[in-house]
Amino acid sequence: MNTINTDVIIIGAGPTGLSLACQLIRYGIDFVVIEKNATVTPYSKAIGVQARTLEIYDQIGLADPAIEKGTIASRVRLIEGGEVAGEMNLGNFGKDLSQYPYMLMFEQSKNEELLYGYVRAHGHDVSWNTELENFSQDETGVTAQVKLASGESQTIRGKFLAGCDGASSPVRHGLGLTFEGSTWERLFYVADARVDWDFPHDALHVCLAKEVFVAFFPMPGEDRYRVVGTFPESKNEEQGEVLYEEIEREIKEQVKLKLELSDVRWFSLYKVHSRRVNKFSEGRCFLCGDSAHIHSPAGAQGMNTGIQDAYNLAWKLALVIKGKAGLPLLDTYNEERLANAQRLLESTDRMFELAAGSHWLMSFIRTTIFPPVAGFVASLESVSKRMFPLISQIGINYRKFRLSEHTDNESDDVKAGDRLPYFIVDGQSIFDKLKEPKFHLLLFSNSDRGEACEEFRSEMVDCHVVPMTVRVKEIFEREDDFSVFLRPDNYIAFISSDITPSMVEEYLQSRVR
Repeated sequence: MNTINTDVIIIGAGPTGLSLACQLIRYGIDFVVIEKNATVTPYSKAIGVQARTLEIYDQIGLADPAIEKGTIASRVRLIEGGEVAGEMNLGNFGKDLSQYPYMLMFEQSKNEELLYGYVRAHGHDVSWNTELENFSQDETGVTAQVKLASGESQTIRGKFLAGCDGASSPVRHGLGLTFEGSTWERLFYVADARVDWDFPHDALHVCLAKEVFVAFFPMPGEDRYRVVGTFPESKNEEQGEVLYEEIEREIKEQVKLKLELSDVRWFSLYKVHSRRVNKFSEGRCFLCGDSAHIHSPAGAQGMNTGIQDAYNLAWKLALVIKGKAGLPLLDTYNEERLANAQRLLESTDRMFELAAGSHWLMSFIRTTIFPPVAGFVASLESVSKRMFPLISQIGINYRKFRLSEHTDNESDDVKAGDRLPYFIVDGQSIFDKLKEPKFHLLLFSNSDRGEACEEFRSEMVDCHVVPMTVRVKEIFEREDDFSVFLRPDNYIAFISSDITPSMVEEYLQSRVR
């Protein structure tokens, strides 16, 4: 059988692998996707889609279809002892911070269908029922041996390989990378079911008890919810030994509400792990998503983080493959995403401890202090401006790393390494101007800078003149003309008062090429 030659070999067709494929399509990079399963997952699995993911989807025209098919989590109702103890309005939690100021309930299977549809619509496909047997790399590329559905072996040769192959990642094992961390002893359950009760289908319901918590996430369909909860520590049975009926009993007992569960389409038991790799890459091989980091479900970060891994890696691979950048650019993927994984594990562990920790103090805060003040606290603008960026992932930054060039012209809040802040220009989101897969230079001025912009445009760089509105002056703390140079993933490379082509060329020469 002939060897298949490609640019990037992607192992795994979950949300991360499919997202990487979609991004490589944007950049015109060839790839092969290998997936051992027969099709996209039939299970809902991960459910929350964050604002940053929707911004990424928007670049390829998938945000609107996702929102149309999903459910916006507009509020959180906190229930304690069978009574509503507090309520938080989340429908506009990230007001002025993103075009998508909320979390979207849109399950993993639907995300995969959406991304796979994009891959198919652009003339590509996934090699389903195909399993990675082994791989090796040298200075010029990676050779993978895969077993096809027919049982035959196939050789694939790529310039690079991306392991998007889940928590048990054969790619990670093949690279000999560590995956250290911890496992929570508490046993969890998850069910996709119809819930009949007295509450409207308009909110995420969180039931807080001394020993456990149960959460009901609204999903598309009449009275359908994703139900997630914990068993008390006294019931730490091994997975597989708990029947669904016991889960239903547990829910009714803990929630202390009159409710009926029916039409259960899926349920599962699991233990929560919090682990990450020691590095995201080895030679020409990279890890993305669950193969590189797994963590508690608190804050709905997992699937979104994998999609962001792919988004960070894709443009760097594209520039190197096209000969526009040197191999050292790829080292920044490990720099940026490893540090993010470390922060993420710490923050999700803290959130998880509050939601499900068994320590008496955590139980007291969870059931007594938190519910009545949560709504008030969430309504404070200062709190939402801190919390929304953390949960929505728009607040992730790469300030400390080599692609961020700092000047003394930065404001206190917006610096090189930050995602470009969201603001409106001529009635539209600034991100509407930034859909081309290139570097972007924004010239902020109320003068006619069109001629200056032309000097910057090239195969790698696009340029836009943006008016100095009151909001722009507020965000960047500036009164005079200035420029912002953006990486292809819309993170700020530098902010400058200098508006000459040399500054862009110097940056590309010193940081990218």
